Amino acid sequence: MQLLDGLALSKTIKAEIRNDVDEMIKQGERPPHLVAVLVGNDGASQTYVNNKIKSCRECGFESTLIKKDHATTEDELIRLIKRLNVDDSVDGFIVQLPLPKHIDANKVLLTINPEKDVDGFTPQNFGLMALGLPSYKPATPYGILKLIQRNNIDPTGKRCVVVGRSNIVGKPIGIMLGQNKSIGNCTVTILNSHTQNIEKYTREADILIVAIGQPKMIKADMVKEGAIVIDVGITRVSDDSTKGYHLEGDVDFEDVAPKTSSITPVPGGVGPMTVTMLLYNTLLARKKVVQIV
Repeated sequence: MQLLDGLALSKTIKAEIRNDVDEMIKQGERPPHLVAVLVGNDGASQTYVNNKIKSCRECGFESTLIKKDHATTEDELIRLIKRLNVDDSVDGFIVQLPLPKHIDANKVLLTINPEKDVDGFTPQNFGLMALGLPSYKPATPYGILKLIQRNNIDPTGKRCVVVGRSNIVGKPIGIMLGQNKSIGNCTVTILNSHTQNIEKYTREADILIVAIGQPKMIKADMVKEGAIVIDVGITRVSDDSTKGYHLEGDVDFEDVAPKTSSITPVPGGVGPMTVTMLLYNTLLARKKVVQIV
């Protein structure tokens, strides 16, 4: 069983990004600038944003955190986004999800300039990605692709089953792995909460990607012998520790791991890769390598 160590790979890729940034600075250019917008006081979101800011420092990026309180109106947030859209000092920005319930996330995403959409969430970037055209790819699916590629896994011809159909993970990774590309050419099935007899499909998967948000949902009897298992889920589960919680994935790691050929841990698997690919997208935005049409 091979452990797909996202933490170690993320450090390698961040070192590569740092080399690019150092060279950029040597040439007299400014470093990439990423802005994170956080609305409200969600603890998990605050942790995610802090990790992104920390990673920016590690890679030599300039970073800005804009914190808005829970009472911020939709109109106020949209005005802020419009200012960031035209700020030439900002290469990319993210609006951390989820947003407070009184703010329409879709309306917010539609306001973001696709050329600064380093999360890859806008309809324009999503559509270009789906067509296999230049775009900023959603960071989590992009991180999964890099884990597959850098661990010398050839997905060609394999049956891939994705548990979860979110616009952030399930749909885009299904599209990307089904495309006629070097890291692709899978036969993809996407499951959802209404799928009957889910284990019938998961047992057929050569590559099983789970992004459903249900801790330890996937057990060993639901997995094919020798499968590649990628666990995207991460949930805070309360316990009696000092922190008061621990993190669990959607896959019961101890139960499933011995049956797999490769598996990601939680934490330390897909999560670190998500942040790293966000930085990679920001580097591309700074270089203006991706031409959004």
